[in-house]
Amino acid sequence: MSERELDAAGIHSPRLRAAYRRSRELNARHGRTYFLATRLLPPSRRPAIHALYGLAREVDDIVDEPRGPLERRTRRARIDELWTELDRGFAGERSELAVVMAVVDTANRYGIEQGYFSSFMASMRQDLTVARYRNRAELDQYVHGSAEVIGLQVLPVLGTRCPPEEAAPYAAALGNAFQLTNFLRDVGEDLRRGRVYLPADELLAFGVDEPRLRRCLETGKADRRVRSALADQIARTRAIYRYAAEGIEMLDPISRPCIATAYTLYGEILDRIVESGYDVFANRVSVSRSRRFGVALRGTVPIVTARMRARLTDGVDRVSSSSTLGGR
Repeated sequence: MSERELDAAGIHSPRLRAAYRRSRELNARHGRTYFLATRLLPPSRRPAIHALYGLAREVDDIVDEPRGPLERRTRRARIDELWTELDRGFAGERSELAVVMAVVDTANRYGIEQGYFSSFMASMRQDLTVARYRNRAELDQYVHGSAEVIGLQVLPVLGTRCPPEEAAPYAAALGNAFQLTNFLRDVGEDLRRGRVYLPADELLAFGVDEPRLRRCLETGKADRRVRSALADQIARTRAIYRYAAEGIEMLDPISRPCIATAYTLYGEILDRIVESGYDVFANRVSVSRSRRFGVALRGTVPIVTARMRARLTDGVDRVSSSSTLGGR
């Protein structure tokens, strides 16, 4: 993390600065799209986003370690330890865990509800024991904690032009859409880890069950029924994206390019899945690096415009203030 970002955010404690740097490293290593989009935020807001996603990446690393009875107990213990540290941090006690220090500081600075973090940790703990979802209701419960609350966490950092509670459903929906996109992209990878996130009843409507998915994993190719089921899941996810898009205009103009970029790039992962013939078993589809940078570059135009408007407004206010003072 650049010193300029930390200075701009008013983070001066050496311990806190080191903690935020650790969070940034986690985000840069695991979240190429999120990390790139974050670069479009003002420097003062970037450390907070890195702190929030840094915690998510830290827990993801624990959950995705090799599976087995012993390993599962170890992972559960590590998640519980992290959860306890979070609770202590929010209670005002000192923590030595970098991601906890950074995220507690961010939550305190922006007034982020502590309950969001408890919901997140509960879903991550659930990931260690629940690997199948019978229906959308069960999946939605999990996704609320694993993804929707992250959208709600970042909302105070992004800022809104309306009461935050009006923008909250759209922020949660975007987190949901991002998570569902990950599930669709990672069908094969998750199967290898013993997980099936897609709702069983919705797959079964197309004649798809887990044995059929595993046969596709063995051949490295989706059959006709699986392609139809995945097309249905993509259509459902795109509907959530369309709803979430309405919330982008509710954000602070200076934050919109960041979210619009992530929205575009994550949505295009679905396009790549379709273009690949639903090849989610042998390969992990992605948006090319050149495309990611191209979309991000376009996002800089509204940033410059928003900053110029802010400076002009500030200048007008100063002139008006000077005129008023001079007339007294």
